[in-house]
Amino acid sequence: MISTVYAITLVCIGLVIAVFYYVFVNSKEADPDYQSIIKKWYGVRSKWFLFLLVLGLTVSVLTTTPFPTPDQKKEYSSDDYQNVTVDAHQWYWIMTPSTVKAGQPVEFKVSAADVNHGFGIYDEHMELVAQTQAMPGYTNKLIHTFDKPGKFKILCLEYCGLAHHAMITELTVE
Repeated sequence: MISTVYAITLVCIGLVIAVFYYVFVNSKEADPDYQSIIKKWYGVRSKWFLFLLVLGLTVSVLTTTPFPTPDQKKEYSSDDYQNVTVDAHQWYWIMTPSTVKAGQPVEFKVSAADVNHGFGIYDEHMELVAQTQAMPGYTNKLIHTFDKPGKFKILCLEYCGLAHHAMITELTVE
């Protein structure tokens, strides 16, 4: 199935390239009476393209940079981890234990019992600190070190049904 989708995608990309090439090659032949208009609007089109390109890159960088992506490859010995098992259900969390220590890495083992859920950890200002996906039949590992003590909210980030909005629990960091 994946190879079929890949082949279709490549064919579609080839078609788009062919259309752009056809338009580019045929746009060089213009009526001499319209040369000044064409030159003016090619300049406007080029400036508009550059503006959209810069705007798109700026928005992409500004919206993806603050997204929390903890280092999952950092090596610790197994004794250094605080292990927390998280099971997502419609519409509640089972988290064991619900209290961890600040300054020591926590390994969350996150899975789901029914449908996909998004496991999101929020600080007291409701800013996303860390997140991973909770999926049935699969356990995701999330490693995060809490710098300071406090109460952290655990919210579901993916719509999982009617009571999705009530899927909240709390993690205490001492």
